[in-house]
Amino acid sequence: MRTPDRSSGHSKVRCAIYTRKSSDEGLEQEFNSLDAQREARAAYIASQRYAGWTAVADMYDDGGLSGGTMERPALQRLLAYIKANKVQIVVYKVDRLTRSLADFAKIVDIFDGHGASFVSVTQQFNTTTSMGRLTLNMLLSFAQFEREIAGERIRDKIAASKAKGMWMGGNVPLGYDIRDRKLIINRLEADTVRLIFQRYAELGSVTLLRKELAAQGIVSKRREGAGGRLSGGQKLSRGALYLMLQNRIYCGEITHKGNAYPGQHEAIIDRDLWQVVQDKLATNRQERALGVGSESPSLLAGLIVDAEGQRLTPTHANKRGKRYRYYISTSLLDGRPRAKQGTLRLPAGEIEGLVLDRLRAFVASRCVLAEALAPIDLSADALEAALHRASQLAARWQSLTSAEVMEFIRSSVERVSVAVDRIEISVDCTKLINALGGQALKEENISPIVLSIAANLRRAGKGKRLVIAGNAHREIDANLIALLKQAFATRAAFLSGTDDSFSAMTERLGKGHGQLVALVRLSYLAPNLIRDCIDGQQPLELTPTRLLKLGKDLPHSWIEQHFYLGFARVEPERKEA
Repeated sequence: MRTPDRSSGHSKVRCAIYTRKSSDEGLEQEFNSLDAQREARAAYIASQRYAGWTAVADMYDDGGLSGGTMERPALQRLLAYIKANKVQIVVYKVDRLTRSLADFAKIVDIFDGHGASFVSVTQQFNTTTSMGRLTLNMLLSFAQFEREIAGERIRDKIAASKAKGMWMGGNVPLGYDIRDRKLIINRLEADTVRLIFQRYAELGSVTLLRKELAAQGIVSKRREGAGGRLSGGQKLSRGALYLMLQNRIYCGEITHKGNAYPGQHEAIIDRDLWQVVQDKLATNRQERALGVGSESPSLLAGLIVDAEGQRLTPTHANKRGKRYRYYISTSLLDGRPRAKQGTLRLPAGEIEGLVLDRLRAFVASRCVLAEALAPIDLSADALEAALHRASQLAARWQSLTSAEVMEFIRSSVERVSVAVDRIEISVDCTKLINALGGQALKEENISPIVLSIAANLRRAGKGKRLVIAGNAHREIDANLIALLKQAFATRAAFLSGTDDSFSAMTERLGKGHGQLVALVRLSYLAPNLIRDCIDGQQPLELTPTRLLKLGKDLPHSWIEQHFYLGFARVEPERKEA
């Protein structure tokens, strides 16, 4: 197509030159691609002097910017100049202006609205005619097609490579180095990664983990960038730890768009430990979604062990929106074989309740505490001050926040050992004095104070769970109390005579016949059993679901109800005088 013939009258046509290069490679050279494009266009404008063409002084160069977007500084300046002046745009090729057909249509609308035209030097196209626009649209369609195909090829190559387990670049994670474009384990960093996963599995808290790592001086991976610029080596933030704990590279996998593939690199974290960490992360996310905060922290994390000295780690389970906390053996975490009796699984609330009660009784007893502190050889004034502060602590024990309780335990208790028939709490004497706010003492070689708790651990749940039976303070089950309230409400509705029949009542309340029968029967539960449920002293196995199921065949005799529902003691009710 010919360029517009403007020789008639030799009217002056101002021409603006636009140049673009997708990458910034070579732009630092004295004569680069943008200079070459500008020189070719300037020569073409000079050849059209007979038609009155002259080049404007301003240069419109976009270096290192894609043609797939209009967010280019020079292009935006050019469009603003067009709106203020009637000019002709000269480019080397049409795809230098844009590679998007939709963007090209917008640009042409701006040209038409302000009397501007468009010329491609090497393709001899011009937007002043309909044929020129048609040809340009066709060329631009192919340019856009070429760009999309290139993008698809790159994405397909990445997807295929990752499906083969290949590392496709990015920031090298802590624990690995790059050699021949492959991830190779950095032994020193790998030990740090294992420590991070192990400690999170034991603590169950990224916040506590971050503080512990900061205290140990553990930092992020140090990297050397372009030009020798160093980065990394900073304290690990909570966000970085969350990403790290969920990075499947550490378990030997490569991920792509939600799919995980076996990687060509060696795993740092074994599968059991990886799964424990993921379960805890998922549980913590669910707790935050349910609004469960830190009102029930794992007070004994890192302190509690079994009779063989094997550490127990806190874990959680959520059933129907209720949180259940446990301490379990860590034999699965470090690859050691299981004991014959299976993995130890203890209700966290009950263990913590026993320990806290024993510690409270210990600090509240002036005589026992004075005898325990005797080996430190304190002065009379220092001993009296420590006993006074202990008495104050015991007096406000029930009002202590979870953070204060956690601080006291961490600063005074060395270990909590759980055996089949007892629980032993080892308390460091010097640390206890410091925890009570006394004068700071250096750690001395003094045997710890051992506080014993009589406990009877028995198996339940297919022999894999140990339940504490004895003086443990159980958590009150709000759902169980709500079920008992519903039972009395159902009986009141039944006796009121509002419904003509039991069937009419089931239809009105939207409940099954068997469920209503069970609720009515539960309303005749022995008063002392109801009181035990309200006080949280019901058997651990007696969940609301199980109680409703058993309620269908609940015995009429109150004594038989004790054995039927699994209550340990039988206390006949006294008759009122």
